[in-house]
Amino acid sequence: MLYLIGLGLGDAKDITVKGLEVVKRCNRVYLEAYTSVLTVGKEALEEFYGRKLILADREEVEQNADNILKDADLSDVAFLVVGDPFGTLCLLDIRVKEQSLENLIKGRKIYEPPSYMSVNQAAQQLLEIVQNQRVRGEEPAITEETLCVGLARVGAEDQKIAAGTLQQMRTVDLGGPLHCLIITGGSMHPLETEMLNLFSIPEDASECHHSDAL
Repeated sequence: MLYLIGLGLGDAKDITVKGLEVVKRCNRVYLEAYTSVLTVGKEALEEFYGRKLILADREEVEQNADNILKDADLSDVAFLVVGDPFGTLCLLDIRVKEQSLENLIKGRKIYEPPSYMSVNQAAQQLLEIVQNQRVRGEEPAITEETLCVGLARVGAEDQKIAAGTLQQMRTVDLGGPLHCLIITGGSMHPLETEMLNLFSIPEDASECHHSDAL
């Protein structure tokens, strides 16, 4: 049996109890190692799970999936994915191979690895789009004063949240990945505004608010 197990986005302990039980009894345990990142390394996972993990890079998953599926009909194999395994495009190749539909993907590039960027890099790109729209005489849907929320490493002990204008967000430093930039739209409820005020960007953007819980 092949088990696809989501690990969440935080650390080794985000795996479900049932998922951990499966990992401990599987003959082979693979760790998908290219579509996302955890805040801890492979060694920390191995220590907590009590199992050695086999790193599965893009080539292994997309081109050599048969290695992962080998003898899965005779023994248990686990495939670990950061986040939600069914939302990870790289697993499409495995599911297709399981259904013997390889001809549908032969010769096609089914997955392009994501290009990660920080919140301030994303904000800078958006500002450039806004400025280009103004040069062309267009009315931008997003302005420099649009309220945004930047999040980093949500669920981890050192998660950070910052709220401010798009212009302010380009100066913020939330630390390492994973990052998320939320752009608000339309009018906001007073309670939403009050909540975001708790995470407003300080004058020194390098000292953004830290939150242990959402």
